[in-house]
Amino acid sequence: MKIVVMAGPESSGKSWLAAELQAHFGGLMVGEYVRHFIDHHQRDTTLDDIPDIAHGQLAWEDTARAEQPALLILDTHLLTNKLWSLTLFGDYPKWLDSELLARHYDLHLLLSPEDVDWTADGQRCQPELADRLAFFQASRRWLEQHRQPFLVIGGDWEERRAKAFSAVEQLLTGPAR
Repeated sequence: MKIVVMAGPESSGKSWLAAELQAHFGGLMVGEYVRHFIDHHQRDTTLDDIPDIAHGQLAWEDTARAEQPALLILDTHLLTNKLWSLTLFGDYPKWLDSELLARHYDLHLLLSPEDVDWTADGQRCQPELADRLAFFQASRRWLEQHRQPFLVIGGDWEERRAKAFSAVEQLLTGPAR
């Protein structure tokens, strides 16, 4: 099983690209639990909600992992939960760090917020490019610091798709790790 994670700021194409990858390569895709949480609770989240959101994301991921698909595509993972918690509340549950590092991910596709427009959807809150770039840089720093495999994906929508397809193709056909 190969596991690919979409990482980066909002409105950079993570959900779109995850769906494109699944349509092209098959496998299973796990969405963002926080969207489900917000739709269900119909309110702004708080710091106290972060553990429930993170546990929900992990449960969805673990359910998909148990099916052992050849390719597992994660629209997000706990890094996003951690960084959003820091961004919105200035703190995060520290157990997120150990949970993130305890799990194996073959490739993170780190999507840049540049070259694509921000799109409001009722849940997004960073229309300013500078804010999304800061989130992107925080994601990159964490991935580098923890020596996680990642590839920056930028450009217009077609360039993003082509770069991601090439990276996943290489992951699936390359030597086993």
